[in-house]
Amino acid sequence: MKQNKFEEVNESYSMLEAINEAKRCLHCKVPQCKKGCPISNDIPDWIHELSKGNLGNAMSIIRAKSNLPAVCGRVCAHEKQCEGSCVLGKKGQAVNIGKLERFIADFDAENELSHEDMAEKTRGKVAVIGAGPSGITVAGDLSRMGFTVEMFEMEAQCGGVLRYGIPEYRLPKEVVAREIRYIEKMGVLIHRNTHVGVEITVDSLFAQGFDAIFIGTGLGKPKSLEIPILQDGRSLSEGEGAIKCEDLKRVRMATHFLRRVELISEGYMKREELPVEDGARVWVIGCGNTAMDASRTALRIGASQVDVIYHKGIDTMSALRAEYDDAVKEGVHFNWWSAITEIHVNDQLDITEIVLETREPDKEPVRQTLPADNVIMAIGATPNTRIVRTTSGLKNDERKFLITREIPYGMTTRKGVFAGGDVANRQATVVHAMQDAKRVAEGIAQYVDAVRLMRAIQVDE
Repeated sequence: MKQNKFEEVNESYSMLEAINEAKRCLHCKVPQCKKGCPISNDIPDWIHELSKGNLGNAMSIIRAKSNLPAVCGRVCAHEKQCEGSCVLGKKGQAVNIGKLERFIADFDAENELSHEDMAEKTRGKVAVIGAGPSGITVAGDLSRMGFTVEMFEMEAQCGGVLRYGIPEYRLPKEVVAREIRYIEKMGVLIHRNTHVGVEITVDSLFAQGFDAIFIGTGLGKPKSLEIPILQDGRSLSEGEGAIKCEDLKRVRMATHFLRRVELISEGYMKREELPVEDGARVWVIGCGNTAMDASRTALRIGASQVDVIYHKGIDTMSALRAEYDDAVKEGVHFNWWSAITEIHVNDQLDITEIVLETREPDKEPVRQTLPADNVIMAIGATPNTRIVRTTSGLKNDERKFLITREIPYGMTTRKGVFAGGDVANRQATVVHAMQDAKRVAEGIAQYVDAVRLMRAIQVDE
């Protein structure tokens, strides 16, 4: 795997470029960019500070709303959110808000400009399970509010999808590590390589004296597709010992594929443990941002051709247009209105061909048998149920998502246990996970304050 292929593809501003871009902001009295931001970042205020060269002030304003500014500046859907709402966008010249946020966050970190006063931790004790975008946001917000916070992460490195799901060329892992270090400086204690539901449980955390627990474990169980598997014309998908797609070693979920590539780049796995060989013909099912990441990554590790398969047209894809454009520039092929109807394998169950059926509106279906070595599925996932199985009173719905309520926001069916983001079926982008997590943090604070007040009243009586 050639590391230079994974260098960050988007360049940052120089100081002069950033200030000149910031000066274009109209500092609107009713800023549409702020309305377009899921976490209501005070965008005109920090851009105004940047335009005057006050980068420390700009960073302080950003930090008041975001625990992941360098991440958001790189991977947020700016074209659909803040930049898409900028009034200058009507002339095709929206302020490049994402790139400015990235510049400020990187400059601040490189020069160690801003420092926050650590709040006295007297308000309560909260455990956060999962160190992805939701968990990081809850931990950071509660720490600022004066709570003692401990995070429990099953992986060796924190970040969740930021670390193992978004490729290095879009989000350098040092940027993620830097944001984690900042959270730790705020007083958050992180326990890595710790599996809640295996080594410890929700009940044992309560026994340690935690007032509340947040679950932000994301989606760990891949969805599957019922695609027939044929060997010499004989179906292997029926009867006793039937084989499913996920049983084939050359069929991988996109999240698992991206995670393995990252582990290989970090030296935790060997290249031969990834069953996508140099020169492979790779087919990616799905057309969201994860599919774009998987297809571009497959090219980077040596695939000879990568095709994306999507059952609808380009106008309905969930991927950002910019991500699609970059994939096309790098050589990814797209098959619209298409689906794999068969997977052909040899005696070793290695993929040899796929049957692609294209059904464009108002046209006759077209079936093609095409060579294939790998199939990567970017079709979503569902939560693991390990924590539910080991926690009394904690319930999920028929699709395995944790059930939560509105008041206090994010509390599950188990008193004092909260959940947010993907695991609670509030799935979206990184910043939407942060938006939800900020609401849950407020709910946790309200709950813990109320419980501690009731305890104090009982003691007085």
